[in-house]
Amino acid sequence: MWTRARLLAAIIVVTVVMASGCRDGGGGKTAAADGRPQVVAAFYPLFEASQRVGGDRVDILNLTPPGIEPHDLELTPRQVDRIEGADIVVYLGAGFQPGVEDVAKRSEGQAVDALEGLTLMPATEEEEEESGGEHAGGGRDPHVWLDPGLLGRLVERVEAGLAKADPAGKAVYAENSAAYRRELGLLDDEIGRRLRGCPRRVIVTAHAAFGYLARRYGLTQEAIAGLSPESEPDPRRLAELAELVRTTGTTTVFTETLVSPKVAETLAREAGVTTAVLNPIEGLTQEELDAGETYASVMRDNLGALAKALGCAAGG
Repeated sequence: MWTRARLLAAIIVVTVVMASGCRDGGGGKTAAADGRPQVVAAFYPLFEASQRVGGDRVDILNLTPPGIEPHDLELTPRQVDRIEGADIVVYLGAGFQPGVEDVAKRSEGQAVDALEGLTLMPATEEEEEESGGEHAGGGRDPHVWLDPGLLGRLVERVEAGLAKADPAGKAVYAENSAAYRRELGLLDDEIGRRLRGCPRRVIVTAHAAFGYLARRYGLTQEAIAGLSPESEPDPRRLAELAELVRTTGTTTVFTETLVSPKVAETLAREAGVTTAVLNPIEGLTQEELDAGETYASVMRDNLGALAKALGCAAGG
């Protein structure tokens, strides 16, 4: 027999389970159980920015799982629900992840395009051709985060979005944002000093992700693939790059962590040079996260690889 106490207990259990189900991917708002604003970040750099600015005041989901190339992300129904129900969605426009961008714009909360207000570099004709139209940003390069100063601009956009969604936390967000941007400024200075005066200035990369880094530090990027790493270079482009490597004295063809290195390795063998990793920081692997890697630590690894390939003096 059901007593009044047993009936009340059963109702409580059912209510808790239903509430948990809604939190875990059902429709509607997905605010954390403790009332913190729910933030959905499209991929790693925006996730770290949201994490550093929001701190413990927010509950953050990185939409792109560790080890997944963000261009390859295919949204699941649950992820669509999380985007649509979040308090704030931070994404990168310019066609970087068009599926995420489309869903973010119908979110119940704020949709923050981290690129808003920035003047983007145009893609070269070769990059456009090699990308095969995969970037829908009107020929604009969205890889701004590889310039630490421009990442600081993205951090400011995250700060503004969080402050609007959670006005009570405005002072906390401002303080966290300022601290993170100071760190990025120091990183920018370190990279600039190390790469100043290197005898070689050309970097041959797996795909055209390093245009902003190259511009910031006075380098010239020559990419195998276009703005999307999945784009296939034609044999003519590979022949051009092999010749360029030989004529410029380039010693290194750079591969990446989340895409196949086969084409870059083939080019390096053809040109008689070595390969090294230059990480576009589009996402970290689980191993990197477990080891405590961050944007700054990976950029310092990139700096070491660049300095060696460009023949920079020890110590900068």
